[in-house]
Amino acid sequence: MSAVLKSQEAGFEPLTAGRLNAVLAIEVTAYAHPWSRGNFLDSLKAGYEAQMLVAGDTILGYFIAMKGVEEVHLLNITVAPSFQSQGWGRIMLDALGTWSRGQGAEWLWLEVRESNDRATRIYERHGFRRVGERKNYYPAPGGQREHAVVMSLKL
Repeated sequence: MSAVLKSQEAGFEPLTAGRLNAVLAIEVTAYAHPWSRGNFLDSLKAGYEAQMLVAGDTILGYFIAMKGVEEVHLLNITVAPSFQSQGWGRIMLDALGTWSRGQGAEWLWLEVRESNDRATRIYERHGFRRVGERKNYYPAPGGQREHAVVMSLKL
């Protein structure tokens, strides 16, 4: 069951430790291998850019990105499953690009599971290019590992 909202009802707020339980509830429904509370807390402690896309009290999605020298690395971007396929991922990628350019970044980088065709298509439509592969990067079922596709976007 998906809920539909209009983009004018949504806005960005900082992802904070106080909202982490709600974010974790989304994370575990969106991924077979979700980030842990520790992953989120470490990212917040490190000062990474962490934003939630919200409509009222409802979290539509979130992203966490790490600023580097003339680049930003997208670490996690998630649209709540009940709000997927409504353009919220594109809105978050647009916001991330705007923030990144404001930080002086020339490139956006990310990794995506080799099997995640849906996300790969979203990134490609947004202008990201496949530039490499990280072997055995992600955990996979049965103790296996899955390759990651490395993608970049020139800002």
